[in-house]
Amino acid sequence: MIKAGIIGGAGYTAGELTRLLVNHPDVELKWIHSTSNAGNRVSDVHQGLIGETDLTLTDKVDWTDTDVVFFCTPHGATREFMKKHEVPADVKIIDLSTDYRIEDGTHDFVYGLPELNRKRIVRGATRVANPGCFATAIQLALLPLAKNLLLNSDVHVTAITGSTGAGVKPGATTHYSWRNDNISVYKPFKHQHLAEIKQTLKTLQNSFSAEINFLPVRGCFSRGIFAMVYVDCPVSLEEVRKLYEDYYDDHNFTFVTDKAPDLKDVVNTNKCILHLDKVGDKLLITSVIDNLLKGASGTAVHNMNLLFGLQERIGLNLKPSAF
Repeated sequence: MIKAGIIGGAGYTAGELTRLLVNHPDVELKWIHSTSNAGNRVSDVHQGLIGETDLTLTDKVDWTDTDVVFFCTPHGATREFMKKHEVPADVKIIDLSTDYRIEDGTHDFVYGLPELNRKRIVRGATRVANPGCFATAIQLALLPLAKNLLLNSDVHVTAITGSTGAGVKPGATTHYSWRNDNISVYKPFKHQHLAEIKQTLKTLQNSFSAEINFLPVRGCFSRGIFAMVYVDCPVSLEEVRKLYEDYYDDHNFTFVTDKAPDLKDVVNTNKCILHLDKVGDKLLITSVIDNLLKGASGTAVHNMNLLFGLQERIGLNLKPSAF
């Protein structure tokens, strides 16, 4: 059994990660660290876990008998923790924050988008930087184009995210009375996930130098990301469709469909569904994911499965709601 711990146990991603790990057949979740909720039962903080775990949150970190630690910490906190603590070399780390996503030579974390770096993760990685939620949806929409050197114009993205993407801590734009029946743009053209998206695209297509015009939108729903991406593309829809099918043929969670997807097709799953359409020379790619699963905790478990040589889908055979 893989012995696992979580640092930063109070947020939405930690709650989803806990749910996945306590039901994973090859994992024993040993401890969950939280300074703000130390002493509280996990099921009192994450009520959806009533009956699934008897763990109590703790402000102690126990490296003994631990194989992997997930960091569900605020951005900046993982790097600060790593400076102050000596993590045993044999403990694998999966970080869900932004701290180590840019591979700039200052650390040994591998960027953890499995559809890009599966081989690197499997072949000896010990530390993985989980990708961002928007970044996951957008990159999966673009990877086959970059691999085939077809990103030769500006990329235009409008992506709508659920309120859970803002985290569990209340804020002016997350209160129900403000978020419900409402929609708004934030961080236009300067979202923090742009850096990791550009890094990935240049990894596959070194010549990529175009702009990514990204408009993030707050949606009036709880979870999910609906991303609409379009680029100039002179290749026929049939040829592009084959490039996408070939790229994702041996990947377990990303699917290309003829039917325009709905957000509910992926909510509560670890899937990404892609749909392609052409109007003239414009290629429109629709990409839908669950921001808390495929965009965060589900991919973290996927990365753990890769690190430990497990079948990729194990613990992640989640089904969408029928309604």
